[in-house]
Amino acid sequence: MRPEKKMTKQYVTSIALSAFLLAGCAVGPDFVPPEKPAEISYVHGLNPMITAQAKGALGEAQRFVAADIPASWWHLFESAELNNIITRAMTANPDLDAARAALRGAQETVLATQGGFWPALDGSSSAGRNKTSSSSKPFTLYNSSVAIAYAPDVFGATSRAVESKEAAAEAKSFELEAAYLTLTGNVVTTAIQEASLREQVEATRSIIADETKQLDLMKLQLEAGAIARQSLLSQQSLLATTKASLPALEQQLTATRNLMAVLMGQLPSHGVPASFTLTSFKLPTAIPLSLPSKLVDQRPDIRAALANLHAANADIGVATAAMFPQITLSASYGISAASAADLFSPTTALWGLAAGISQPLFHGGELLHTKRAKQAAFDQAAAQYRSTVLSAFEDVANTLKALESDAQALQAQVEAEQAAAQSLELTRQQFNAGAINAIDLLSAQTTYQQTKIALIKAKAARLTDTAALFTALGGGWWNRTEDKLAAR
Repeated sequence: MRPEKKMTKQYVTSIALSAFLLAGCAVGPDFVPPEKPAEISYVHGLNPMITAQAKGALGEAQRFVAADIPASWWHLFESAELNNIITRAMTANPDLDAARAALRGAQETVLATQGGFWPALDGSSSAGRNKTSSSSKPFTLYNSSVAIAYAPDVFGATSRAVESKEAAAEAKSFELEAAYLTLTGNVVTTAIQEASLREQVEATRSIIADETKQLDLMKLQLEAGAIARQSLLSQQSLLATTKASLPALEQQLTATRNLMAVLMGQLPSHGVPASFTLTSFKLPTAIPLSLPSKLVDQRPDIRAALANLHAANADIGVATAAMFPQITLSASYGISAASAADLFSPTTALWGLAAGISQPLFHGGELLHTKRAKQAAFDQAAAQYRSTVLSAFEDVANTLKALESDAQALQAQVEAEQAAAQSLELTRQQFNAGAINAIDLLSAQTTYQQTKIALIKAKAARLTDTAALFTALGGGWWNRTEDKLAAR
């Protein structure tokens, strides 16, 4: 057989052998996602259809409709100032920057792990002075070589490692979506909280003004001998108590504004470019309520938990592959010469081919227990996934109930505030006419003050619960058409 034919046959044989080795299957269990809950309702019984209705602003009835959530769900509140702040927050918030960086790092780790599929090629070159016992003087030895090494993925260790890193990157992508959802939800609820506190401050100042007028009137009545001094002192005490509640509300309002600035990624000293009152928002009356069967696909925390479960499953395969034989192929070509002029001479060439296989025999139980540890980690991730799903359904169920209850509470508070205002006006007239004592007046004033503040809180609660439902349902990230994450 001629030499060239022999070499061709060896070359074909090598290619066939490599193809056989590369066709090896990945050991370890293939990932099977858990079954999705087949629920038709978020609550015990049927999902609510419509909430109660109350008179006045933010008292509209809300209907729950089978529809998808828009990506920019906060636009449903129809506040241009809110939309502007969310846009700025999504650009500058450091928590989002951290989540983006974590995703980039995970994606680069995937690419780095995929390098295990390819041969490793390294080159080296050196020059050194040497002297032997047989030589009369030192000489310079020049070396230059190229080496290639390859470990065929026969049992899928590299494949499973890449699978694990890809799943981890997917988890990071959904953690980024969760960070988006958390940020937008926090901005909306912070704006609503600011509006509530601002109106509580204004209401308290209005009450202080009314109580001050009443005190001035009672001073005149005392001078005329129409009332006892005790009545005046009681009114002064009530006014002082009302004034004492104002600084705490103002402090909370300032803290809320500072929080909004931080959510926007800036220092509190920079301020916030908008101020909110409850009139800044429109209550969405048609609430998109996605099907319970879709919740596990829409909640980013559930998707992140599922990706972590997938990664844990792939890690079992990596640990299993470590118990199988490891095959390595290598080749090298280089030159070694005593002078630079001889570096390119055919007589100074050196080359080598090698193939090796190693089989773990005894590692003190290390490989077995590592595999069992990965199996335990998978069981842990599976339990965490189930817990995340249960918590998600709990969030939606609780928020739906809160929307129903708060609508009823607002209805009652509107009626209570109107009744308290009428009662206070009538009581003042009776007191000024001398028909009743100061205790009745103080009681009416206190009741009105409580109902007015409670009405403001009830209105804000309806807005907050609506925002909470949107975030509990996942926030509509899957409908985003711009700035999609690289993982999808």
